[in-house]
Amino acid sequence: MQIGQGERLHGPNLRTGGTCYDPRVAHDHHRPTAAARSRGRLTATLVLTVAFLLVEVVGALWSGSLALLADAGHMLTDVGGLGLALFAIWVASRPPTPAKTYGYYRAEILAALVNALVLLVVACGILVEAYRRMLAPPEVLGGPMLAVATVGLAANVACAWLIRDDAAASLNVRGAYLHVLGDALSSIGVMAAALVMLATGWTLVDPLASAAIGLVIVPRTWALLRQAVNVLLEGTPPHLDLAEIEAALHRVSGVRRVHDLHVWTLTSGREAMSAHVVVGDVGQSDRLLRELHEVLHARFGIDHTTVQLETEPPAVLHIQGPNSV
Repeated sequence: MQIGQGERLHGPNLRTGGTCYDPRVAHDHHRPTAAARSRGRLTATLVLTVAFLLVEVVGALWSGSLALLADAGHMLTDVGGLGLALFAIWVASRPPTPAKTYGYYRAEILAALVNALVLLVVACGILVEAYRRMLAPPEVLGGPMLAVATVGLAANVACAWLIRDDAAASLNVRGAYLHVLGDALSSIGVMAAALVMLATGWTLVDPLASAAIGLVIVPRTWALLRQAVNVLLEGTPPHLDLAEIEAALHRVSGVRRVHDLHVWTLTSGREAMSAHVVVGDVGQSDRLLRELHEVLHARFGIDHTTVQLETEPPAVLHIQGPNSV
């Protein structure tokens, strides 16, 4: 025997036959995502980034610095990344449709994936050009390079401060935050290189700083890429332990075993779960479902759940005849 239960969030649902309905469910599916709550700060960060990008491009062309140009190129990806993040937030806010029953939540994860891929390409480009300049270091103007990098650091710190609190809650915002943080580190590297050139005249420090910028970008970007791919492959969220969830469900009174347990991420900060739960008495389905969902919500923060109650199939008795092998 099986009893299906879907979409229970915070309390008993109204049961209709073998299905369940809770009017609060539809409302919960339309609540703003973690990234959507950052829309205003992301917009302010985008405006500030575009303004300084123009300054940095002019400064890079004037000084002839590859490190400054690499920082400008990195900042250009910031503009694209922030714009993409805002576009993804807009798309994700669209309501579900019969063709897109979960809505467009995954648009935020796709934006994070694109951000990571673009950053990796930029880092590789910086490393290649740095190698070329190491073989033939060009003349670089240290003074303008230092002035532009200092202003750039101030702009990047301001942008990072604007969105730092939201980066932990949204993979999409985290991608934008890593862009900005990478730029801040780049500006520090450019400033250091400019100071060395002004003090010693050693122009080889410019491509060396550029290479360092590229190497700093790669590890953080790779981690972001892995997280985005894990969500798209519907892998278990890294902060949740499947065995721990199964054990918690099994401890509910009346539950005999749990199977076909799946947990995945819809978008940052919003997980979903489905499971088959074998119970001793389906006559207690209301209590069992309520307690199971309370455990999932209170302990693991999982709101979008589908639990199917089942009883053990009857044992089949095999009678062998005298001639049976």
